[in-house]
Amino acid sequence: MNAESRLTTPFHSHATATEVIKGVDLTGRRAVVTGGASGIGTETVRALALAGAEVVVATRRPETAEPLVRGLAAAPGAGSVRAEALDLSDIDSALAFAQAWRGPLDILVANAGIMALPTRQVSAEGWELQLATNFLGHFALADALHPALRESGSARVVVVSSGAHLNSPFDFDDPHFERRPYDPWGAYGQSKTADVLLAVGARRWADDGITANAVAPGAILTNLQRHLDDDAMRSFGVMDDEGNLTPLPHYKNPAQGAATSVLLAASPLVKGVTGRYFEDNQEASVVSDSDRSGRVAAHALDQQAADRLWDYAVEAVRR
Repeated sequence: MNAESRLTTPFHSHATATEVIKGVDLTGRRAVVTGGASGIGTETVRALALAGAEVVVATRRPETAEPLVRGLAAAPGAGSVRAEALDLSDIDSALAFAQAWRGPLDILVANAGIMALPTRQVSAEGWELQLATNFLGHFALADALHPALRESGSARVVVVSSGAHLNSPFDFDDPHFERRPYDPWGAYGQSKTADVLLAVGARRWADDGITANAVAPGAILTNLQRHLDDDAMRSFGVMDDEGNLTPLPHYKNPAQGAATSVLLAASPLVKGVTGRYFEDNQEASVVSDSDRSGRVAAHALDQQAADRLWDYAVEAVRR
């Protein structure tokens, strides 16, 4: 990918979700946002709904989304919002959610995730829990919703990844850390590489009118950091000695962190674009040794790896 081929937009890195789709009318469009009850997921739901979309907040505990649902119900011009149960670490839950869906689906934002579990945990299937939740659950959901996305005729899938993918190619020989030593950040990074490869692999759906892109939201203090202890937070420079959170100057708030997801989900600027990786409201260039910021690793865009991972995931989630 050369610099001339990268897609750019007029929005700066700290534009908000509302700003990037100002003037876009989503009335009649239907969206699902996983993990939409907190953090950047909430701001993604809010922006889409205020643009007129009907939004389903897919979350493990639907009751946690009720304040958001009530607030948007009172917002003039907002589309309807409801919450439904979805546990991405449970493939049967993901498949049940998809099987219950009726009619077309225009937007799927694969936003939910867990990060840096301090010890290796596994799902009911024996899968490393970050890979199970961040990637395999979302793959099962998107694959099962494919007929609804195809019915839309112009559906968009947005997969939330992370810059943590840069140092973690997907390990096809031992994806679940059964033999190699477990590393919290290595496992998280691998799951986020898999998320980018999901968007790359979904290019096969382009003839169905479905586009898919991955996004790194940037640094934001949200519930995603819940598994990090105070020492880790202090090592990142975002907690003082008294335990108060102190975001660094380059950090975003949740509304800014949701912007690139919303851009990819709804903006006409990215119509027809698929299989790419965006950060700070711009398409990222491939990483170089001298500059790693705002960039994507070549291993995450590799079409052969994407196809191999797709085949692996199909077999893994088969019921």
